[in-house]
Amino acid sequence: MKRVALLVLCACAAFAQTRQITLPVLRDKIAGGWAGQMAGVSFGAPTEFRALEKIIEGPLPEWTPDKIRNSLNQDDLYVDMTFAQVLDDKGLDATTEDFGAMFREAKYALWHANLAARRALKRGVPATQSGTPEYNAHANDIDFQIEADFVGLMTPGLPQLSNDICYRAGRVMNHGDGIYGGMFISGMYAVAFFETDPFKIVEAGLKTIPAQSPYAQTIADTLAWSRQFPGNWRKVWRLIEDKWNKREPCPNGALHPFNIDARLNGAYVALGLLHGKGDFWQTLEISTRAGQDSDCNPASACGILGVVMGYKNIPDKWKSGIPPIANEKFRYTNFTFETIIDSTLKRAILAVERAGGRRSGDTLTIKTQPPKPWKLDIWDDYGSPVERIAFSDPRWQFKGEWRTDKNQRTASSKGAEVAIRFEGTGGMIVGPYLASGGKADIYLDGKLHRTVDVYPDEPQNKRIEAVWHAFQLKPGPHEVRLVVRGEPYGESKGTDVAIEDFVVFR
Repeated sequence: MKRVALLVLCACAAFAQTRQITLPVLRDKIAGGWAGQMAGVSFGAPTEFRALEKIIEGPLPEWTPDKIRNSLNQDDLYVDMTFAQVLDDKGLDATTEDFGAMFREAKYALWHANLAARRALKRGVPATQSGTPEYNAHANDIDFQIEADFVGLMTPGLPQLSNDICYRAGRVMNHGDGIYGGMFISGMYAVAFFETDPFKIVEAGLKTIPAQSPYAQTIADTLAWSRQFPGNWRKVWRLIEDKWNKREPCPNGALHPFNIDARLNGAYVALGLLHGKGDFWQTLEISTRAGQDSDCNPASACGILGVVMGYKNIPDKWKSGIPPIANEKFRYTNFTFETIIDSTLKRAILAVERAGGRRSGDTLTIKTQPPKPWKLDIWDDYGSPVERIAFSDPRWQFKGEWRTDKNQRTASSKGAEVAIRFEGTGGMIVGPYLASGGKADIYLDGKLHRTVDVYPDEPQNKRIEAVWHAFQLKPGPHEVRLVVRGEPYGESKGTDVAIEDFVVFR
């Protein structure tokens, strides 16, 4: 035990040192991080969720430098940047409530954990609760993981400060492994300013999150298997798939091939870095071919590698399309490529000074921090999805007027109801959010549990969402009953409530 403790102490001491970096070099690395994201997300965009539970084989989309323009319209970047704007406006001590206030009023379209959080915020749920599984069935989804880059890019050598900011921002839309995904990604960014070895970068990111969390266990396995099979990323992908492509609670993914879980996709980011071996194209190719969220994952991997390389050393093939658009704003933001770099640099200087460093002319002296795991706060004792019961199953008991089409049953009249019995530790009613959506009362085991609505707060309908969910129930039999109120919600012009499936957790 003493030897293990000594090794851990030595590993931490390697990070706990004073480092110097000039502002031009720091700016170049920050630029490399933003450019890497832009290239990764633009390259992977045509393949996003086209390969589910399989590797993308064969030719990948042809790349031409002008295709990087696509990044100006990608949520990976514009949501990332609007969170950065909160820190510019409120300072480094911006609270969860500050991030939540921005998010609640944002006009861009959202999905998954982000959408669930914004709906909850608009319905009066505090920002400190909008990412929790009580209100957000997507709490473990990838959302904050793909939006945490701005934190790592402003905390060079400061993974502990990075974790603190990640927690304040990430809990708006995620919880548990969903937040740890953002900490892992931003922690790798923070270390990448002074480290070039991909294994050491991934190891450092892993040290920022609690070892007991499923997310950390997934990355630890990815590291171990990558050492065991250093020249065979496909073998490692298969091992990840067999062990960790499970327990996805997202209404889209539960018992379906679709997986937007943070930890699985985070493993694909690590896979690209570890087997890409510092080569931009290989890192991009592997993290894309791994499938599932195959634009977000290469964006994260190439963003981290972009910091290691610096903008000047990214091959021209991947960055030559940036200068023509460098002064165009990213959608929904006030930032261009040039101004987000300047903004990030200013915040990085403030972060370094906050952590005890100092600026002298064009040189920053940084008191680097060893990675330190955040506290354990997971919700994975909710159970696994074990059954998906379609609306056509006779276990659903309908009363009143319900309309049927091939995908769902819909009711709009007050008093129409449906009930289902199940045995487990959790349940989820799955259905669409509708522009004509109305309200319903949900009774759990005979008691009113919650009043819900299925209005999307968006211009378009949203398919396959959680109409209602509850986790961590007492094991055993339960009954859920939905009663249509016949009332519209908000700006809705109708009172429709539709159901597709019921997901049982046990």
